[in-house]
Amino acid sequence: MLPLKEKDTPIVRKLLTAGCCARCILRFCCVSVPASYRQSQKDTLEELQTFLRDTGNNQDSAGPESTDKDNKSHDAAESEASEDPPNKKAKLELSVTDAAAGPCVCVLCLGILQDLCDVSQAVRIADAVKKGNYEFDTLVLSVSLPAQLCVRERSCWLHVKNEFREKSTVLSRDDVIQVKEAFKWIMQGLIAKELGGIAVVAKSAFEVSVEFTHPETDSNCHFLASTCPDCFKPTKNKQVAFTRMAVVKALDKISDAKFLKHFSCPPSRPSTSCTSRDVQCLHVSVFVAGRYNKFCRSLPQTPWVIDGERKMESSVEELIAAPVLSGFRASGFNFSSSGREDVDVRTLGNGRPFAMELVNPHRSHLSGEEMKQLQQTINESSDKIKVRDLQIVSREAMSRMKEGEEDKTKSYTALVWTQKPIQKDDIAFIDNIKDLTLDQKTPLRVLHRRALAVRQRVIHSMTTRFLDPHHFYLGLKTQAGTYIKEFVHGDFGRTKPNMCELLKTDTDILELDVESVDVDWPPAIPE
Repeated sequence: MLPLKEKDTPIVRKLLTAGCCARCILRFCCVSVPASYRQSQKDTLEELQTFLRDTGNNQDSAGPESTDKDNKSHDAAESEASEDPPNKKAKLELSVTDAAAGPCVCVLCLGILQDLCDVSQAVRIADAVKKGNYEFDTLVLSVSLPAQLCVRERSCWLHVKNEFREKSTVLSRDDVIQVKEAFKWIMQGLIAKELGGIAVVAKSAFEVSVEFTHPETDSNCHFLASTCPDCFKPTKNKQVAFTRMAVVKALDKISDAKFLKHFSCPPSRPSTSCTSRDVQCLHVSVFVAGRYNKFCRSLPQTPWVIDGERKMESSVEELIAAPVLSGFRASGFNFSSSGREDVDVRTLGNGRPFAMELVNPHRSHLSGEEMKQLQQTINESSDKIKVRDLQIVSREAMSRMKEGEEDKTKSYTALVWTQKPIQKDDIAFIDNIKDLTLDQKTPLRVLHRRALAVRQRVIHSMTTRFLDPHHFYLGLKTQAGTYIKEFVHGDFGRTKPNMCELLKTDTDILELDVESVDVDWPPAIPE
C-alpha cells in the first residue's frame, strides 16, 4: 500500500493527466519510503488508480451539511462538476489502462524511472564493474542527469502549484524527492545482488557513475541563455554550455511568471527515452611515499624535454613509477619530492623524500610484504637509483613533505676547482664561517622557468678537505633552496657573497652530491 494521503489526490490526478510516470508522481507527493519506488511500474500505477477511486468514493459518500449555506455550496459544486466533460473517473481509468498496455515516456524523468532502472540496467552496471577488475569492499553509485530535467521539474511544480493554490495545498520544490535519489533507491539493491552482495553505500572510495542524455529535449534549456545570460559562459568554440549547475543557478534567478512565458506548463510529451551512456568506474587516488637515492650523473629527476625533444632516455620519476603503476594497476600518477637535484647531481645518504599520487588505482591495498616486494622490484630494475621506506600514506600526510620546506636544511659535498694554486692553510678559514647570508638573484640557468627575484638564503656551516693545489672538497649545510653551484662560481656576480670573492680567485664546481635532506618524513621502515 502506497503511503499516500487524501490531500495528495489532486496532485496524483493532475500529474497523471500531464503524462508523469507513477514513480515521479510519488516523488511529487514527497513519498520518502524507498520500498515504494522498488515495486514495478504496473503495480504502482494500479495502486494509484485504487487510491484515486477510494478517495473519490469517500468524497462521494460524505453527506451534505444541514445548513443552507453548505447546501448551496454543495449544489454549486455539483453544478460545476456536471459541466466538466467527460467524467473525470472515466478519463482517469482510461489513462491508467492505456499506460498499463504501453506506457508513454514520462514528461518529468524522461524514462529514467521507467525502463532505465530495472534488472537489465543493474546487470549492465555490474558487468562494467566486473570488466574493470577493481578491488573494492563497497561502492557508491553516482548519477548524472540531463540538465533539462531541472527545467521540466520546475514546469510540473508550477503546474501543480497553480492548480491547487486556492485549495490550500502547499508544495515546496525542496520537498520533492530528486530523480537521482529515487533512482538510487531502486538500483542499489539490484546492483548489490548482481555483484554478490557488495554493499552500495552513500560514501565509498570506489565510485560507479551512470550518465543519461536526452538529445531530443536538449533545447529545453536554451531560453535560459537569453533570460539569464550571466549564468552561462561560452566555451572555446563560443557555444553556450548548459551545465546542470548553470541551469540550476538560472532557474533560481528567474521568476515564475517569466519562466511561464518561455516554457510550456506542463512540459511537452517526449517521443523517446533517455539514453544511458557508458558506465564509468573510478577509485579515489592512493598515495605512496618513500625516499630515493640517485647514483648517476646523467639522470634527470623528471623527463627532460626541450622544444619537444627528449634529452635523456629515462628519469628518476619514471624508474620509480613504472613498477608502482603496475603494482597498483593505476591509470596515471603525479610525482612530487622535497626539492630536486640537477641532472648531474647525485643524491646520497638517506635519500630524498618523494611522494606519488596514483590516479584511479584498480588495487588500493597492498600488504607490508607486498610493499617490500615492490620496493625490491624498483631497486632491481636499475643501478641508477635505489628506493627505501616505500609505504602507503594518506592525502593529509602528503602535506608534511612540503611543510616549512624553506626552513629545512640540506647537506652537500662539492668538488671545487680554483684558478690560482692554493695551500691547505688558504682554505682553513672557511671552516669557521657560520650562518653566512647570501643574496641570490635567480640563476641564469633557471631563469626560463623561475621568476626574476633576489632570494636570501643561509649557509649554516662549511667544511673543507684539501686535495691538491687546484682542488678541494667543500662540505655545506644550508637552508633548503640554496643554489650551491651559483655560490661556488658566483653566476657572474648574481650570488653575493660567493666562493670567488672569499678565495679571491675564480672558482668553479666540478661535482656536487646531496648528502642529506633533513625532512623527517616519511617514517623510516625497519629493514
